[in-house]
Amino acid sequence: EVTVRGRIDPRTGMVMNISDLKVYIKSVLMDQLDHKNLDKDVEYFKSVVSTTENVAMYIFNELKKIMPDPSLLYEVKIYETDKNIVIYRGEE
Repeated sequence: EVTVRGRIDPRTGMVMNISDLKVYIKSVLMDQLDHKNLDKDVEYFKSVVSTTENVAMYIFNELKKIMPDPSLLYEVKIYETDKNIVIYRGEE
């Protein structure tokens, strides 16, 4: 789950166009991580333990790199189970 926050653009009535956000998410999640062995297939995780916390941080940081206005990215939330959730909001 990816959350953005910011001022609502008076022209569009949106913080961010959801279609654009879907493209960014696809670029990071589907293209880079889907159906991959993270430890072997993703360069970043060859040197970083692929915990859910680190995966959330990776997704957050990769999204920030490709979003035109990275300040809109608020959090990345990963559900391990119905009751176990990791939320990453960047370095504070």
